[in-house]
Amino acid sequence: MKNLKNNVFLMAVAILFLGAFAACNNSETTKDETDSAMADNSMGSDTSAQFASATLEGTMPDTAVTGTVSFEQTNGEVKMMLQISVPKMANKSVAVHIHENGACGDMGKAAGGHWNPTNENHGKWGEGNFHSGDIGNVSLDGQGNGSMEMKTDRWSIGADATKDILSKGIIVHSGTDDYTSQPSGNAGSRIGCGVINKANM
Repeated sequence: MKNLKNNVFLMAVAILFLGAFAACNNSETTKDETDSAMADNSMGSDTSAQFASATLEGTMPDTAVTGTVSFEQTNGEVKMMLQISVPKMANKSVAVHIHENGACGDMGKAAGGHWNPTNENHGKWGEGNFHSGDIGNVSLDGQGNGSMEMKTDRWSIGADATKDILSKGIIVHSGTDDYTSQPSGNAGSRIGCGVINKANM
């Protein structure tokens, strides 16, 4: 009888031990699978997104212009996020365009004309004909600060030459774009400029 009790006790201990070992092993497997999935997702997001940016600076000695323009490409679309400060133009609006050359010399004139790879007339973004560089007007607050966000599949970061925004210029004008005058909307002088370059995030 005593031997039977001992055998039952030993069997119970063995069952408990095997159960604990299996649970621990399953836990480790689940953890490994979770870590692997997280790594795969992380790698996927790193390889799918492309980034670019431009730093805006003034081209005129009497007009301070600062700002940044960042671009992020995912799923075939580019999102632009623009932040600008032109204190002298507080409570007004300024036109911002992408120009064909990535250069800011000669008071912004080195940037050339509007970027227009599709050879269309100048116009208002999203309405009829317009340049790929026709971003439009940005409203400034009482301190001269303004922002704009937009998303489009007309741009790319690298790749297609007719969509590639890299090595293009961003020009800030002293006036507003009337969206009709050719070829640039009668937007006034070039008071700010930046060059779009590839960025790492």
